[in-house]
Amino acid sequence: MGLVDYVKKMLGLEPGDQTKEVRTMAEKMTTEQVNDYMKQKCGFVPRMFQIINTVTPDPGKTFADFYASIFGDGALSRKHKELMFMSGGVAYCSPRCIIHVIPAANAGATWNEVFEAAAVGMILAGFVPGGPGIPYAFEYCLKCLDIFDKYKKGEKWEYLPAPKFDHGVF
Repeated sequence: MGLVDYVKKMLGLEPGDQTKEVRTMAEKMTTEQVNDYMKQKCGFVPRMFQIINTVTPDPGKTFADFYASIFGDGALSRKHKELMFMSGGVAYCSPRCIIHVIPAANAGATWNEVFEAAAVGMILAGFVPGGPGIPYAFEYCLKCLDIFDKYKKGEKWEYLPAPKFDHGVF
């Protein structure tokens, strides 16, 4: 099976299907429908798509299908992939990446699993060349647990403000 056919299979298309057919279906979706589709496929609607989806649903649907093909259960479970991504967000002090605690929770992650994955990210922050360091990542580790707790209780939660640390990395 070639790479193109493999990707089409991951997206739920048969090898002969045309991408245009997928776009046509997305164009018929309303903002609410594409947001619901993204919640189903991704577990959340990223902030940028909350805006983009009001203009056109095509990118949101396409991104959701791509996301689901990467984060779906495979050799690693979706839960573990989401925890890995969240851990990377802690390591790099990325407020937009720690959002992956939400789909991890939806995939069955427990508080202890979130804590351990966030703690690994915190330690990693001390070893990433030019990285932020453990004391800075510690705040992100705690924020993951805060988001998890609030989400599980149905309370409003928010990302951390963007970090001021850049050291020329971004």
